[in-house]
Amino acid sequence: MPGLVSVKTPPDAPPLQITLPNDPQTPIRPDSTRSATRRPPSPSPSTSRAKPSPDRSSGKKKSSPEKPLLDETSLDNPDLGPFLLKLARDTIASGEGPNKALEYALRAAKSFEKCAVAADGPSLDLAMSLHVVAAIYCSLGKFEEALPVLERAIKVPEVGRGADHALAAFSGYMQLGDTHSMLGQLDRSIECYKEGLKIQMEALGDNDPRVAETCRYLAEAHVQAMQFDEAENLSKKTLEIHRVHSPPASLEEAADRRLMALICEAKGDYESALEHLVLASMAMIANGQEHEVASIDISIGNIYSSLTRFDEAVFSYQKALTVFKSSKGDNHPSVASVFVRLADLYYKTGKLRESRSYCENALRIYAKPVPGTTAEEIASGMTEISAIYELFNEPEEALKLLQKAMKLLEDKPGQQSTIAGIEARMGVMFYMVGKYEESRGSFESAVAKLRASGERKSAFFGVVLNQMGLACVQLFKIDEAAELFEEAREILEQECGPCHQDTLGVYSNLAATYDAMGRIEDAIEILEYVLKLREEKLGTANSDFDDEKKRLAELLKEAGRSRNKKAKSLENLIDPNSKRTKKETSKKWSAFGFRS
Repeated sequence: MPGLVSVKTPPDAPPLQITLPNDPQTPIRPDSTRSATRRPPSPSPSTSRAKPSPDRSSGKKKSSPEKPLLDETSLDNPDLGPFLLKLARDTIASGEGPNKALEYALRAAKSFEKCAVAADGPSLDLAMSLHVVAAIYCSLGKFEEALPVLERAIKVPEVGRGADHALAAFSGYMQLGDTHSMLGQLDRSIECYKEGLKIQMEALGDNDPRVAETCRYLAEAHVQAMQFDEAENLSKKTLEIHRVHSPPASLEEAADRRLMALICEAKGDYESALEHLVLASMAMIANGQEHEVASIDISIGNIYSSLTRFDEAVFSYQKALTVFKSSKGDNHPSVASVFVRLADLYYKTGKLRESRSYCENALRIYAKPVPGTTAEEIASGMTEISAIYELFNEPEEALKLLQKAMKLLEDKPGQQSTIAGIEARMGVMFYMVGKYEESRGSFESAVAKLRASGERKSAFFGVVLNQMGLACVQLFKIDEAAELFEEAREILEQECGPCHQDTLGVYSNLAATYDAMGRIEDAIEILEYVLKLREEKLGTANSDFDDEKKRLAELLKEAGRSRNKKAKSLENLIDPNSKRTKKETSKKWSAFGFRS
């Protein structure tokens, strides 16, 4: 899925470039890096700054000038801040590393702050220097230290004082959002982007093309947080703006439609997703973007597969495979990604030998990646292959692949949600092979990451809580299981509604747990509610209805007895469809693609 721009430069990328513009209207943009399939960042315009004095612009790297720079009394010199920022830029450009540049940038910020106090007014140069300091912290992987710097930076501009102040505030909020995103704090990230968008729209108007870029950027964040309704509304606005300002079949429109297709697919509206992808493909063909057309063909194949139009899916995948092999070589990860799609499709059509063969071919490519292949690409591919091995009923092999994927991502910033998804999958695998303690541990780690990343209100989070509750039941941690089922019920009722299959499964599990705890009346109340839902809205022609009716009859009979009643065995009372639910859940995780 589309990811977010980060101000962090990965360790294997070129050194961070912090440019100090000579044009007062040029925005400040610390270089950022995205994975290969992601678009460039939305523009983050900032403010103008004073130019360095001509006699100080040389900024030679000598040991002797460093002592005067440490003299606090010199910081109120108005020429010192710009000079120090230039030194920071030259230091990075010379390859000396970001630590020395950070020292210069911090000194520049102090100088601008002193000058701002003397001028008795907000200094946009101070805001700019704090943005640069934060960018260097992020390039060093010190995201926690960048946060207070950026929080301070967004307080410097006064939005009501004009466009320069508004755009400085916008730039600060977007950079702060990026930093929260790299820490996996999606909810805080989204709030920052929303505030930035609000400021930008007030400064530029609702229909400015730059507003469209920010809307798309925010929509991508909502997709990552699985907030698809919000993402869809923003994407529609982006399309409307680009229809006004861009020519028909533009690259901008194609990017918008690809994002809309992703959202529609996640919501189960496959026909609309297919329509957006076809229009995006036509736009890319018109602009001569052959590789992008091949990528869209993969997405079209995915939609055809979801619609069980398997012959058309194979045709789309083979078209993409031909392009990737001819342009990138037989061992490129793009080729492996098509092999994975074909493996999944052939499993669905019952061609298990072909499916396994494509899995093995993809794994051979991932085992010896070509230069330039990212750890994220390999981890994503292994995670998808593990889902197919799970369908082969080979959970041990699936676990090995998930563990390898985890190892590839564990040191990568901004991958908390992806790792949480992998850990949740591992929890299911451990449960299937009877390793309940390991299962609970994996779910617990996933839940902690999802809470921290702001996904604690998503349907996926509710499903993970339910599965963790089942693991706790197997370990006889009944009180903990009840708490997990209760939280899962609250989330799934809100996100999916009471009649959804996942919600009904949680109701059943919670009723069983209450019975095991001796809370017979609570268990009866839940089962009566479930039966009422089935009779009034879902119909009674379902085996679950008969099972729940029998269970309720037993509980009612038991409730009428004296106190020496005994709780039913959890093995008999836990949702009889839990195994089916686990398998459906694992498929759901794969479809939602939790990766950067």
